[in-house]
Amino acid sequence: MIGQFELGDTVRMKKPHACGENLWTITRVGADVKLRCARCGRVVMLDRLDFQKSARQIIKKETSEP
Repeated sequence: MIGQFELGDTVRMKKPHACGENLWTITRVGADVKLRCARCGRVVMLDRLDFQKSARQIIKKETSEP
């Protein structure tokens, strides 16, 4: 279960999407987490607890420049 994640992070999920990709980009964070598939662009929303249970690891942190 991952703990810290932010908007723009790329995350590897346990199960692949129907297109075969398991990398997703976080596009919204709140009570729900909105994800965009890295291959086909499909957008899904998961509640925070389900997201934390099904996420394996954070691949890339988005860097913010001042």
